[in-house]
Amino acid sequence: MRWPPDPAIWPLTEHSRQVLHRPHRWHVQEHGTGDTILLIHGAGGATQSFRGLFPILAQDHHVIMFDLPGQGFTQLGGQQRCGLDHMSEDILSLIRHEGWSPTQIVGHSAGAAIALRLCELGLRPAKGIVGINAALGKFKGVAGWLFPMMAKALAVTPFSASMFAATTTRSSVRNLIRGTGSTLDEQGLELYYQLATDKGHVDATLSMMAQWSLDGLLSRLEQIDTGVHLITGSNDKAVPPQVSRDAVARLPSATLTELSNLGHLAHEEDAATIASLIIQ
Repeated sequence: MRWPPDPAIWPLTEHSRQVLHRPHRWHVQEHGTGDTILLIHGAGGATQSFRGLFPILAQDHHVIMFDLPGQGFTQLGGQQRCGLDHMSEDILSLIRHEGWSPTQIVGHSAGAAIALRLCELGLRPAKGIVGINAALGKFKGVAGWLFPMMAKALAVTPFSASMFAATTTRSSVRNLIRGTGSTLDEQGLELYYQLATDKGHVDATLSMMAQWSLDGLLSRLEQIDTGVHLITGSNDKAVPPQVSRDAVARLPSATLTELSNLGHLAHEEDAATIASLIIQ
């Protein structure tokens, strides 16, 4: 996405700034005072995903969020640093560079896996981790091999990101969001359309999917003793609630809240309820 973000389109730009910290040029949004809450979005999204949650939490907390490498307005500095381990290492380096001391990390979908990996790398938030529809399971059946293969093929195929961005329509974005089990307002749909039609964002998302592997993290879940609270929406069609139930059964210090009538983008559908659970 082209810097700077257009305030007429992109939310919360009054809190936006760029941070050049190798290997990436990060888009960061930061606001509020108090205990620090770090928000990490999922694959294919950006800080816009927390446009409802951020202002609520910032009333009584210091809230920080950023776009993942290559996604949104963060400029990717290394094409091969889009997997879980490299991305988490770069985020931890950014956190230390900025002097942030998160007391709580909130991750949506793949962002929850990054939050757990940050804990393994030495970041220990005193109030633990909240995962919203945490992507902590493998695809099953045909999708178990087809999805990773498709992502890898798309990521190395010339012009694939350009073709995807050029052929995406508002109708196709609406269908994609509906397929996650969530219902968004027109602003939410338009923001995802802006992301899905940006070649750089699509290319980085495909690279993230192609390099993504949870095998190591999932094999060590029993060793993560940081407090974890998972929130799952009963309508989530992207990461079924059973994934969170299975993860809670393996994590030593984990609890679970299941919310009815919400999908994969639960925090965008009902920011007030999610904010209340995070604060609790």
